[in-house]
Amino acid sequence: MRFEHRDAENDASIVDRVWRTRSDAEDTMTSAARTCWQLILSRTQGRLLAGLRGPETRASTAPVPPDTEFLGVRFALGTVLRPHSVASIIDGYVPFPVTDSGRIVIGGEDWEVPTYENIEHFVRRLRDAGLLVRSRLGDEEHVAEHPEAGPTERTRQRRYRAITGLSQTAVRQIDRVNAAATMLRDGHDWRTVVETLGYFDQAHLAHALRRYVGRTARELRAGDHAAMSFLYKTRPRPGS
Repeated sequence: MRFEHRDAENDASIVDRVWRTRSDAEDTMTSAARTCWQLILSRTQGRLLAGLRGPETRASTAPVPPDTEFLGVRFALGTVLRPHSVASIIDGYVPFPVTDSGRIVIGGEDWEVPTYENIEHFVRRLRDAGLLVRSRLGDEEHVAEHPEAGPTERTRQRRYRAITGLSQTAVRQIDRVNAAATMLRDGHDWRTVVETLGYFDQAHLAHALRRYVGRTARELRAGDHAAMSFLYKTRPRPGS
């Protein structure tokens, strides 16, 4: 599976990444932990499937059907598709109905199936319909730095989890390990990764890679090309 991906055009505050790929044969892939949910469309022998893939809290193995085209949209942290709370789809998948005419039913209304080229138009329509909203998690971070200006820490953490489905600690851990995997795939040694990203030692890094990425540092540095969902570089700084 060869992935093609790109940044969003004019919707960076909501859409983190757009990607597509195609499978040739039946296989499996390693799905790495991710903090954000995705809308995924697949088409096999003319049959369309659509649904939400929730944030993933650990690496897992997922089946890959043969001769299938995939289109995915990864949404920015804090984005919610009503009425599906992110917490309800952690490590899960929610399918959407597809009409006989090949349209996707979301929020009780049927929508034209987007393409890789026009996915931003589809996202804007969902947003304009009030189905797609983004909470300003940056305000939560400001309150953390200035607690006298807002709610208590416990209240803030509850609100953060209600929006993202994850704790801030979990988000930081997953973002950091994906940044670590990126550095290793780019050829950095484990010592550089440990020092740059604040791991205690090699064992701490190895444990995080096994749990969240499903690869060892050696496999990543060696260019292990077994199918996995590690599609593109993460943000320069974990948690950003």
